[in-house]
Amino acid sequence: MGGGVAKKIVCRCEDVTIDDILEAIERGARDLETLKRMLRIGMGPCQGSHCIPIAASILARKLGVPVEEVLPPGYRPPLTPTPIKYFLKGGGESDQG
Repeated sequence: MGGGVAKKIVCRCEDVTIDDILEAIERGARDLETLKRMLRIGMGPCQGSHCIPIAASILARKLGVPVEEVLPPGYRPPLTPTPIKYFLKGGGESDQG
């Protein structure tokens, strides 16, 4: 191994480190949504399943608040399901007659 200092990765999908999060907090991030916008944390393939709890813990510690105050609200499903046909070309109607 080289003589450099190892990076402490928080978000593997977006390659965000603890230092990146601390720097974003120093620049004014006060919630997870702001961290997400600044660093893309939680926007990779895992959708934050690993990094959001860690980032929330770091943020809460730096702000001196309970972690529950910085966690995002639960996910909201659509009010009504949208049939897949509306996402297909032609609105779901067959193009073959």
